Amino acid sequence: MIYPKGLSKNSTCMSEFSTAGNQITYTLPLHACNTMSTDMNDGVEYFNTLVVQPHRKLVTNQGQSYNVRCKYQKTEKRIVSDMNINMLGTTPVYVTSPMPVGTMKIFHVVAGQEYVAENVKIGDRLTIVISIDVQDTYGMKVTNCLVRDGLSWGEQPLINNDGCPVDPEIMGPFEYTLNKTRAIVTFQAHKFPYTSSVYYQCNIKLCSKKDGNCDDVPPLCDVRGRNQLKRRKKRESEVAEEGNLKDLLQEEQDVRDLSVEVFSGLHVNEVDNVDNDDQPTVTALSSSSEDDFCVSTRKFAIGIAIAGVLLMLAVMLLVACILHRRRRRKGASTAGSSIYSGPYSNAAYSRD
Repeated sequence: MIYPKGLSKNSTCMSEFSTAGNQITYTLPLHACNTMSTDMNDGVEYFNTLVVQPHRKLVTNQGQSYNVRCKYQKTEKRIVSDMNINMLGTTPVYVTSPMPVGTMKIFHVVAGQEYVAENVKIGDRLTIVISIDVQDTYGMKVTNCLVRDGLSWGEQPLINNDGCPVDPEIMGPFEYTLNKTRAIVTFQAHKFPYTSSVYYQCNIKLCSKKDGNCDDVPPLCDVRGRNQLKRRKKRESEVAEEGNLKDLLQEEQDVRDLSVEVFSGLHVNEVDNVDNDDQPTVTALSSSSEDDFCVSTRKFAIGIAIAGVLLMLAVMLLVACILHRRRRRKGASTAGSSIYSGPYSNAAYSRD
């Protein structure tokens, strides 16, 4: 059986082979089953750890794990097409506004510096950065963001179709740059209870800067998560003439077709030790005074152990002192007593 590391109980990611032979074919999705990706300078790299067990039911020490990495190069190409009709000559056609490339990156903020997030813990500060190529034709608006577990068991929407947050406590609104080619949002790391891998997916809607279609970026969201600028534009279009309404509908259809989906994923682990400096601390709101202080359970146990050892040493030293004093008293009493300690009498010199 072959399965990604940590997903031996998931039947959708695990495959069993009765007769392997010389070669076997194992299919692994790029946006599920713990497959993660990272952007390179000239492409994108997907990586995963696969476990191969020779037994179909038992996990033995004969199993081996393999780190699999697949790199795909992304190159920008300029489309050139030659048309030759009735030998009238060749007319080159150039694409003047190529489709911009969209990317999503997730960074882990530590001590004010950003690192590409791969393995984090619940509550860590993360930043999603979504961007397209810098140019003067297109802007963007981030919509329809969601987080998935990668097992097709559950998902949670984060940003709706208007570009507004669904639950601000999980993820707030995106902040855009002036040229509207870059959007960022900061949030705390979260996960599903039954898996450590989470996948984020967003839709980038391209808008034309020259035609004014990017005027509603960033969206003005209300408490219900609706874009007020979009509703205002819709009311204005309702009172427009029929010809202008068709133009607006066609324009919206053209913008809707210019969309790019971006993906990214990472591993989020449980918080198992809150005493480390690189892990979040848990703060409890309770009534306390200036004389109260808090000590962790681990430090309290260490203190109790040290105090016990010191107490044992003190007792042993006290016993040694008592025994030493008793030996000294016994030696002094023995030295003071003698067989000649009685009255001295010499019969040879005695007189009657």
